[in-house]
Amino acid sequence: MFDRASTFGDTLDSPAGRAVLETHLPGIAASPMAAQFRGARLGQLVALVPALEDPAAQELLWEALAAVQDGDDDRVPYPPAIAPDPAYEGEEVARGAASLVLPQPTAQWDVLEIRVEGPSHGNPFVDVELDAVFTRPDGTEVRVGGFYDGDGVYVVRALADAEGEWRFVTRSTARSLDGLSGTGVVTAAREGAHGPVRVDGFHFRHADGTRHLPLGTTAYAWTHQGDELQEQTLQTLAAAPFTKIRMCVFPKSYLFNANEPADFVFPGSLADGFDLERFDPAHFRRLEQRIVQLGALGIEADLILFHAYDRWGFADLGPAVDERYLRYVVRRLAAFSNVWWSMANEYDLLWSKSGADWERLAAVVGEEDPFGHLNSIHNCRPFYDYSRPWITHVSIQRVDVYRTAENTDEWRERWGKPVVIDECAYEGDIDQGWGNITGEEMVRRFWEGAVRGGYVGHGETYLPSAHGRDDEVLWWSKGGMLHGTSPDRIRFLEQLQSGAPDGVWDPLPSDWDVPWGGTDTHRVGYFGFNRPRFRNLVLPDGEWTVDVIDTWNMTVDRVPGTHRATLRVELPGRQFMAVRAIRVGD
Repeated sequence: MFDRASTFGDTLDSPAGRAVLETHLPGIAASPMAAQFRGARLGQLVALVPALEDPAAQELLWEALAAVQDGDDDRVPYPPAIAPDPAYEGEEVARGAASLVLPQPTAQWDVLEIRVEGPSHGNPFVDVELDAVFTRPDGTEVRVGGFYDGDGVYVVRALADAEGEWRFVTRSTARSLDGLSGTGVVTAAREGAHGPVRVDGFHFRHADGTRHLPLGTTAYAWTHQGDELQEQTLQTLAAAPFTKIRMCVFPKSYLFNANEPADFVFPGSLADGFDLERFDPAHFRRLEQRIVQLGALGIEADLILFHAYDRWGFADLGPAVDERYLRYVVRRLAAFSNVWWSMANEYDLLWSKSGADWERLAAVVGEEDPFGHLNSIHNCRPFYDYSRPWITHVSIQRVDVYRTAENTDEWRERWGKPVVIDECAYEGDIDQGWGNITGEEMVRRFWEGAVRGGYVGHGETYLPSAHGRDDEVLWWSKGGMLHGTSPDRIRFLEQLQSGAPDGVWDPLPSDWDVPWGGTDTHRVGYFGFNRPRFRNLVLPDGEWTVDVIDTWNMTVDRVPGTHRATLRVELPGRQFMAVRAIRVGD
């Protein structure tokens, strides 16, 4: 039989399998692309067929393939789930006998951490289950899962979201770790610490009420590079306008991504294989250090938990290892306030996971994250059902070579959630169409999304040779340095948005040729690629000031006087202009 894990080539080589493919995937099975995709899994290819975006149509395909009897199934079975060992410690071990290190005084929004020195025999990563119940100062309780940090050390971390005294008691299948109790003190927040980001209608706020504008960038594999390059990335981010960065927990194998990381989530290597029953604590400590450094810069770490660009086998670990990995990652990282979860980058390319799998895995993240970090999932072609209750915001990529940000207001209405276009294409000059738009076009897409009440993300893919280098360091994957022209203009946009009442723009009734956004008293119209010499404005009731904004040259010029009813605004006949009208007294 054949299924979503079968390769396209193997299925084509079966007469009965080919007949099924020619019925359900005719544009691929009977085309020159057939040779190109021979090694691809069928679960990947369905994402390329518009007719198969309907789950019912996909189910018909899988049923037809399952009825074919001449397919070979020589795949290694997935590893099984491993339950904690109830006999890990015998009756001779006293309950609560392990050595407890109480939390140090912790500032609000930092990590409240319990450390326990305990047993190390066997494999504590899977043999031992540990959690703690914390009681906040107001009496509310929160259950937090613990993790093994190697060398006989166990850790439980809570996000310190309330000032005052916290009490805790541990629970464990290991007798020496069970029933430990104590207190910790949470002090006032550090200057500049605002807590995790929450959804606020169609926008975002930090937990302390501070407005958050997710001006994102992407550097998928920056934490899988050498220390020198990682430090350079942080220096670049310190001078950039970005407040969020998309980054992968697993390494990436793709164009301009041929280097092998020094270490991985699991101990092992590509050559020798990986121990999927253990984790590499040193690898995670380095990741945590980078998350803390991002937080100090005011940047959210949008952590991509799964992706398809893989040569190590991490994209197809099987249900049991997927869940084990998620529980470990979320337990380690959910106490950091500047973490977002992204279940996947281009979920539809992960051939081994169905919609039911994603729902199950999202439930695991929800179970292990008691602090409610933002969570979403990112598409390649078909949209995920963003109305699902676990999805806090829409994380989307372009759906057309050109037009994407222009859909923002429609997507807001469709799903009733904030819209973040995390991938609108990248400023650069590589041979791929998704990676060679100009800085002007990148900024235009940011503005098109902004006046429609959403948020567009940045990325950069300039060939190193254009900047006198012979490496393969492109910002979009490895970080390093930025060479493009859009970041300064993105900062200018952020300054304009922050100046609006409440610091955000929402879509407003628009002209047929000009979208308007902002508020009733703070209105912005964007001309984009059009270049009028003047515009006749019809102003709402009241007295207004009017500004001409050059979004590329980053200037704001006030039209003299105040105005009522109508006004002819002179414009320079250049692209990427905007006008702003602010009601006097507001």
